Amino acid sequence: MADERNRHFRRLRRLRRSARRWSVLAGGLGGAAAVLTPYAGIGLPDAVWAGAAGSAIAVAAWRWADLRALAAVPAPPALDPAEAAARSRARLVAAVERLPVGPGVLSEVRRVRSRLALRGTSAARAWARLDRAALTLAGMTGRLTGLAEPAVQEAAEADRSLRDLANRVASVERALKLAPAEAQGSLAAAHGTLAAQLESGVAAYERLVVAAAGYVAEDARPSTEHPAAARLTEATDLLHGVASALAELRTAHPPLPTP
Repeated sequence: MADERNRHFRRLRRLRRSARRWSVLAGGLGGAAAVLTPYAGIGLPDAVWAGAAGSAIAVAAWRWADLRALAAVPAPPALDPAEAAARSRARLVAAVERLPVGPGVLSEVRRVRSRLALRGTSAARAWARLDRAALTLAGMTGRLTGLAEPAVQEAAEADRSLRDLANRVASVERALKLAPAEAQGSLAAAHGTLAAQLESGVAAYERLVVAAAGYVAEDARPSTEHPAAARLTEATDLLHGVASALAELRTAHPPLPTP
């Protein structure tokens, strides 16, 4: 959304330029009509000159009236710098998302930014493990169909929940460094509980990814030989048979001696 204050002043500038332009045009046409009509006599061209001059004068008057009316309207308040920055960022993100590789680039930037936000905390290692597991699962999502679809949905919910838990662990850990001595005991206990939950949750997510990989492997493995390998074997046998037949023909019918 554009800044309403800037839009207001841009409209004022456009109206002012339009009013000046029509005023100059009306003056030129009016002067030409005033000079040429008595000089050449009254005729059809004089009516055209007079009509054009009158129309230009009317449009110029309307433009000046619109300009005065708009100038009387109070300008919208200036946009807060934080809100202006947020709008600019939203426009930039929308522009990047329209590019073919935009969504992937934005996803990677958000992922790296989230990881950097946890740098220096005990949750950073668990977050990195969760990132690797999530990327691995994302590469298999297209093949996890049928009975595996509910597991994919559960994994997505677990991913969001674990990332929120990691942020909580990091927040409590940072607060623990600032807390007075009498409050550190309870905060340390809460931090330990949250960290243990995060560790067990990430481990469970990794086990889910391993199970998903097993499902994909078993789903893609045929019970017999792969069709492509079978066709290649048949083609190889055919070529061997043709080669043997040609060799036998050459042995049974030796070439005639050249006179």
